[in-house]
Amino acid sequence: MAVLPSTALGQFIAFLFLATALKETGASAFWFAAPAILLSSLMIAWAAESAQYFVAQGFALAILALLQTLPEFAVEAVLAWHQKADLLLANLTGALRLLTGLGWPLIYLFAAIPHRRRTGQPLGHIELEEHHAVEVMGLLVPLLYVPVIAIKGSLTIWDGAILTAAYAVYVVILSRLPSEDHETVDDLDRIPRAIVLARKPNRILAITALFLCGGALIYFNTETFASSLVAMALLFGVPQFVLFQWIAPLISEFPELFTTLYWAVRPGRGSMSLMNMVSSNINQWTLLPAMLPVIYSMSIGAPTPIVFDGQQKIELWLTIAQAVLGLMFLINMQLAWWEALALGALFTVPFANARLAPYVTWIYFAWAAVELVRIFIGQREPRAFRLFAKVWNAHVRGVM
Repeated sequence: MAVLPSTALGQFIAFLFLATALKETGASAFWFAAPAILLSSLMIAWAAESAQYFVAQGFALAILALLQTLPEFAVEAVLAWHQKADLLLANLTGALRLLTGLGWPLIYLFAAIPHRRRTGQPLGHIELEEHHAVEVMGLLVPLLYVPVIAIKGSLTIWDGAILTAAYAVYVVILSRLPSEDHETVDDLDRIPRAIVLARKPNRILAITALFLCGGALIYFNTETFASSLVAMALLFGVPQFVLFQWIAPLISEFPELFTTLYWAVRPGRGSMSLMNMVSSNINQWTLLPAMLPVIYSMSIGAPTPIVFDGQQKIELWLTIAQAVLGLMFLINMQLAWWEALALGALFTVPFANARLAPYVTWIYFAWAAVELVRIFIGQREPRAFRLFAKVWNAHVRGVM
């Protein structure tokens, strides 16, 4: 069993060198970049699946989410360096709303269809596992602070420090959790199963190489992939704001969408798929906005806040409202079919008429308030709080 990872590793490294060589000679185009990104997504998915048997699943997914969102970080970094303050928030809010408004419903859909085929029964909801309460609470923390940024209308280095600290605490907690039960190894696909069953040196080498090579492939090919699609968008006269708010984030989030949907169609992996997406929500509510004022200030040459105009504030509040409702849906450790449908439907409304965005914001907040009232009157159980306390006491409290 130890041979397969080593053989696959050699093929992956060879493919990486090929990708680099082709890019340098200018021969890498859309037809090559797209398959390369698909392969990179599979590689880091295999690495995360294998790693969860030796470190906490949430910690493996946090690493995976960071690698998957490298293209988004790169786009934002370039905009910040060139002081494109008007486009920074467009790209950030577009990416976040795509993750929740498109990604979460697609995960449910891709889990529900094969479930119906296997069992003949509809999938009422995706049930989260006990340790996933850490991710739910990890999403809650930045959403308690980001409204402060929206109210004051600016993003500063100090805001970034607070958000970075929140992410650091989240990762430390994840690192204290136990690894996945080895009894589920037989449910893995061929390559991650072979890695898990390999001898320790080969296993460590394979997992590390898959993470590194997958991340490198994304880095080397995203620019080509994005440039070709951006060129097509410009050819058809797509406005710059729309380009950076929707097309660029859709391209940069593509590796993550592919990975999560790859897991969603497999039995018992719906919750892992959803938590992969939530992990990306968390790092894009923390590390990504934390990075922006630092690079922006470095470009200007002095500490400088990123100040939002009226339109940017509307976009930010809409994104916050969507995230708050999504969090309220997960607070009972489930994502029901009608909740996924609601997120998808509300996500599409501003596309039909951008003037409806403020009204959709109020709908999000009002619905979240209703769910909060349901918690207080006992109609909705906030299981995430209780399970987080249980996980904390069992795995974290004694070592922090």
